[in-house]
Amino acid sequence: MLQAVQLGKNSGLRVSQLCLGTMNFGEPGRGHQGDWTLGPDEARPIFKAALEQGLFYFDCADVYGIGACEQVVGALLKELAPREEYVLTTKVAMPMGRGANQGGLSRKHIMEAIDNSLKRLGHDYVDQLIIHRHPHGAPGQALVPIEETMEALHDVVKAGKAMYLGGSSMFAWQFAELQLTARQHGWTQFVSMQNHYNLIYREEEREMIPYCNATGVALTPWSPLARGILTGAYKGGFDQGTTDRSKGGDRKRTESLYRGAMDFKIADRVVEVAGNYGKSPAQIALAWLLSKAGVCCPVVGVSKIEQLNDLIGATEITLEKEDIDYMEALYQPVENLLSIGSS
Repeated sequence: MLQAVQLGKNSGLRVSQLCLGTMNFGEPGRGHQGDWTLGPDEARPIFKAALEQGLFYFDCADVYGIGACEQVVGALLKELAPREEYVLTTKVAMPMGRGANQGGLSRKHIMEAIDNSLKRLGHDYVDQLIIHRHPHGAPGQALVPIEETMEALHDVVKAGKAMYLGGSSMFAWQFAELQLTARQHGWTQFVSMQNHYNLIYREEEREMIPYCNATGVALTPWSPLARGILTGAYKGGFDQGTTDRSKGGDRKRTESLYRGAMDFKIADRVVEVAGNYGKSPAQIALAWLLSKAGVCCPVVGVSKIEQLNDLIGATEITLEKEDIDYMEALYQPVENLLSIGSS
């Protein structure tokens, strides 16, 4: 059974130790992840099992399934639990259509996007609205003045459409600039950072994580299992995928994110340590992440109840320091993905 934890030091919001990422729920065939998307009937037992085991924090985004994810997630949560018993997050920034203003973080798009998200979700508000990238980090969008973005987000909160704000992958200096801009104007600041962090991508340890820890911002990392690499789904190489996701179109996305020469060797060490503990590789990789200062609730993705149960079990594992050191030892610095495009 998962416990409730406080979302950083700058909010009173409590969330579950794990957050269920919902990218793979929606309308099969729709959106960039359509070839491994589960519809509502397949998703329902997973959501029910999550709630029964104390997982009450759910993360989605408008761009997942081009809106279909929000429709499914919102409907299932309303069906399965009273509104006050779960925490719901969505994200804004990525293009939702071909229109000139259907993406990015302009005031126009933020205001239209939150209303469209709430309509799809069937909710009056979300507990947290996350900007999917920095105002200058959404591909193909205008370089919006950050003051415009921060004031618009503040107005969303003051209108009661979102209770808190969160950020996602960006450079630490960019995040610091956004926070300071909000503080200077008396606008709402971000309480969480959903960044890219796992055993084979640790570049965030240089600046973003120390900054968040120093300022009380909660860390809610995405891709804690490196899109299946750390679970053994690829069996040592990108051409050896064993799941629908690792064998489908999503494999290209995984290859673009994980370029380190030691990635699969680190994954092998995770498998080795898992054997010593009598646990699964996924549990060990997640337990490693949970051992890190500031990490509040990693965003995990599952397609089966068995996977959910497995990951929930990771919260009860305490790793020995020598095992943490052993798994970390092979890591070699890689190029920060943000410096070559968008992570």
